[in-house]
Amino acid sequence: MHLGAFSVSLAVNDLTASRTFYEAIGFETLGGDASAGWLMLKSGDTVLGLFQGMLEKNTLTFNPGWDQSAQPLDDFMDIRTIQADLKSKGLMLDVETAPEGTGPSHIVLTDPDGNPVLIDQHR
Repeated sequence: MHLGAFSVSLAVNDLTASRTFYEAIGFETLGGDASAGWLMLKSGDTVLGLFQGMLEKNTLTFNPGWDQSAQPLDDFMDIRTIQADLKSKGLMLDVETAPEGTGPSHIVLTDPDGNPVLIDQHR
């Protein structure tokens, strides 16, 4: 199973201070909307999402349908297929998507150490 592009989504207290810090250590802004409280930064293949007031905890994030440069992939596993596969393996989901839907959606599960895992399909 390929979950798509990977990033770490950080719950930050001050978006400007966090952006300044991560830019100082080599990250560049990839996209986002600072006025809405979020930015995506990249260094090499490493992607960080900075989210002010949107997340309770730092979160592992996967985006089906995107590569590490946020470019669309022609061939990818749909979120509903991923959900069915995870459930068939006995994993409990905190947030599910409608299995009969299409297009953008997301699911959330929690790893054994309490870390949220967001699988967020935008296509």
